[in-house]
Amino acid sequence: MTQTYDLIVRGGEVANHAGRGMADVGVIDGRIAFIGDLSQASAGDTVDAKGLTVLPGVIDTQVHFREPGLEWKEDLESGSRAAALGGVVAVFEMPNTEPSTTDPDALADKLVRARDRMWTDHAFYIGGTHDNAKYLAELERLPGCCGVKVFMGASTGTLLVADDDGVREVLRQVRRRATFHSEDEYRLVDRRPLARQGDWTSHPEVRDPESAIMSTRRLVRLARETGARIHVLHVTTAEEVEFLANHKDVATMELTPQHLTLDGDEAYERLKGLAQMNPPIRNNYHIAGLWRGIEQGVADVLGSDHAPHTLEEKARPYPASPSGMPGVQTLVPVMLTHVANGRLSLDRFIDLTSHGANRVFGIAGKGRMAEGYDADLTIVDLKAKHVIRHADMASRCGWTPFDGFEATGKAVATIVRGRVVMKDGALIGSAHGRPVRFQETLA
Repeated sequence: MTQTYDLIVRGGEVANHAGRGMADVGVIDGRIAFIGDLSQASAGDTVDAKGLTVLPGVIDTQVHFREPGLEWKEDLESGSRAAALGGVVAVFEMPNTEPSTTDPDALADKLVRARDRMWTDHAFYIGGTHDNAKYLAELERLPGCCGVKVFMGASTGTLLVADDDGVREVLRQVRRRATFHSEDEYRLVDRRPLARQGDWTSHPEVRDPESAIMSTRRLVRLARETGARIHVLHVTTAEEVEFLANHKDVATMELTPQHLTLDGDEAYERLKGLAQMNPPIRNNYHIAGLWRGIEQGVADVLGSDHAPHTLEEKARPYPASPSGMPGVQTLVPVMLTHVANGRLSLDRFIDLTSHGANRVFGIAGKGRMAEGYDADLTIVDLKAKHVIRHADMASRCGWTPFDGFEATGKAVATIVRGRVVMKDGALIGSAHGRPVRFQETLA
């Protein structure tokens, strides 16, 4: 008897672990049931993918959706709307909200807020602090938690563990891979007087490359001392890539589209406060080093570090302007443009946006387009030429550092657990995102 599927994605070029080739994808009960020729099969719903490329669902493992406490910048609904419109199927959200996500009640509150409001699947980081370090082994095992996040250098919010003793204690307690914003707070404090009023070009001088590499060297030393696994977020320097290449047994690393694409030698003059983030956008020397990290396989994941602020906040004269920029909606088109230009292979894009997240975080049932996995698919038009504009951004902040960017490639459909949530630039139905599960914490 012919199998009936809940959903069939028909006639597209499938790109996954098996390579690239024409195939259909059949879905039953939210999971992939078959990949191959389903021309004779029937389904309750179909998606015509002719002329398009079907990818494993893109996972963004670093976003700041600002809820609770900072909803005028973003909230879980608006941030996940931007994610779904950009082809992202799942997000990991950061703990520097108000209040910070540092205890079971705060995590539970975010999960309640997310239910039937977030368009994508989701997980939340627990913030590691001096005060909660002794509880982290319990906190990191809570449902909906993707791991522990530590700020070694101050950024947006109040979470900070700057000292070796504090970082060491966090690493002694955690059992999963701990995630770090790696900048040396002591050096940052010493260099604050270098900030020139109203001059954003001084931002990468205040938070210089040495601030990052000093911190990352310290972090790896402490990880080896404690036998812990670490994940270094938004690496920005060529020296860190070279250093981390020699420590892959304990350390994984993330890159962002903006650090791979925006050139600090011109971006601060052109974008002013919109180019300000931590760690900073840097020059072509460091951009080349980051791309070498991709080419040599040192980089493990791509994250957007989506961190919106309002245009009014960004217009404050430096250094009063806040650091952070939106990016969850533009991750796919910006990086597919690098694919179109020959700088990045499509296979490597998939590895950095789905398979890498699966490996680094031990995601259960996501991060691969394979039989038995969640039916998370990002369907893209690799040849679609379009210009990224402020007006098209769904984020509450309403802007993008990539305004005017001439992109080649875009997401035309987003499928989360077999449910089509975005098609042709429009959201479909209602929000039904659910918590992501992890292999190390399955009940």
